[in-house]
Amino acid sequence: MKSDFCSQPDAGFTIIELVTVLIVVGIVGAIGVGRFFDNRVFENRAYADQAKAIIRYAQKLAIAQNRFMYVRADGNSFAVCSGSGCAAAEAVTAPAGSNSGSSVTKANCQLGGAYVAQWLCEGRPASVTVSAGGRAEVGAGGYFFFDALGRPYNKADSGIAGSTFNAPLAITFASGGNSAQITIYPETGYVQ
Repeated sequence: MKSDFCSQPDAGFTIIELVTVLIVVGIVGAIGVGRFFDNRVFENRAYADQAKAIIRYAQKLAIAQNRFMYVRADGNSFAVCSGSGCAAAEAVTAPAGSNSGSSVTKANCQLGGAYVAQWLCEGRPASVTVSAGGRAEVGAGGYFFFDALGRPYNKADSGIAGSTFNAPLAITFASGGNSAQITIYPETGYVQ
């Protein structure tokens, strides 16, 4: 029995099809390479996610331990402490046993002039800016805290006679034309 394979016309791509594919791949590559090598967007999102996790952990810890838990938000780092002064004895240990240990974390997560690797603290990457619309909870000397019911208080409140946030606290992270936002709601302390 004779095969019909040899009688079929040559199969393959034409030169026009190959050139078209190469041009399309070149255009997609040129657009993608710029985004691939600009990691400011990734740093921004990663730091916003780290801050969100730290804030949520502080709230859950306040509920579980039935006491105030403080989030230090000084603009250069987010950290969790058991007291407002954030002294060495008040530093809360990271759930994994240590923080990321990145160069910015080592520079911004210091107590008494020394880096504390076990502390639940993450430093802000240089390309990321953190703001909260002028609220005192975020920035130089900024902090806020959660009570045993998980309600957020600003740094001016005592937590006993004071009141929870009177408006949601929106923390914005910006870098390279990209922004991310964390919102902490009054009364419930929900972190979104």
